[in-house]
Amino acid sequence: MITVAFHKQDGIALGVKTEKGILDVRAAAVQHPAEWSHVPMSVEALIAGGAEGKQLLARLTDAVYEQESLFYQEEGLTLAPTVPATSKIICVGLNYKKHADECNMAYPATPVLFSKFTNSLAGHQEDVPLPATSEKVDYEAELVIVIGKQASNVSKEEALSYVYGYCNANDVSARDLQFTTSQWLLGKSCDKFCPIGPYLVSADEVGDPDQLQIRTYVNGEMRQNSNTSDMIFSCPEIISYISHHMTLNPGDIILTGTPEGVITGYPVDQQVWLKDSDVVTVEIEKLGRLTNTFRNA
Repeated sequence: MITVAFHKQDGIALGVKTEKGILDVRAAAVQHPAEWSHVPMSVEALIAGGAEGKQLLARLTDAVYEQESLFYQEEGLTLAPTVPATSKIICVGLNYKKHADECNMAYPATPVLFSKFTNSLAGHQEDVPLPATSEKVDYEAELVIVIGKQASNVSKEEALSYVYGYCNANDVSARDLQFTTSQWLLGKSCDKFCPIGPYLVSADEVGDPDQLQIRTYVNGEMRQNSNTSDMIFSCPEIISYISHHMTLNPGDIILTGTPEGVITGYPVDQQVWLKDSDVVTVEIEKLGRLTNTFRNA
């Protein structure tokens, strides 16, 4: 199942992507409240509802498919972050071999973890402000794992069974702020520095998350071109490792690291940092294209 979160006058709505367009789930369900009272009407409810919630939503979609008025053209919607109310944004640093190589850094022995906050979330096509306090803003294409059920002390073998799905992210990074101290937080959590989207794709539609093409384009020029198979720590390893240190809850998101091709990996005389009006697109196989324009704050 492929879903979106989009803005309406009364808040953020859940939509299902179909060949006809985006189904407005709540608008469809309220037509027959007795029959569809248990259908998930938000991203949070969909994730928490597990397989049963997803199946119910699929049945609703089939039942109303001929009602044209319930479907919107995607281009006319203002999309929200695909998981708009997550409780944790956990990021893995230095997790691609060739990215570590370009930065002349040793491969880490265990996953390098840091966090972002919810102020950093942004949606597809949303402008990202360039902070006045930074002159070195960089892009980072990343695969996002979206947790589907509570996970604590899970094994690598079981880890993927705790995943609801996946989406694209751009782990935007202000490098001068990031490396001001040994803690990366300041350069990672500026406003809207974590665009995610456009879609949330359920795990059954993605298959093996460690075999996905991942690319970044800046103003149409390809800058990153890799595969998640180059990750040092695989998706199951990351989930298992984190779950042995903290409980993961439905809707928590994990950014799994970025491949080579970021600006900070270029020779210093070739580093041209993101500037006003630059358009950055993150594209991951089966997950669509996430595009954001950068603007002076």
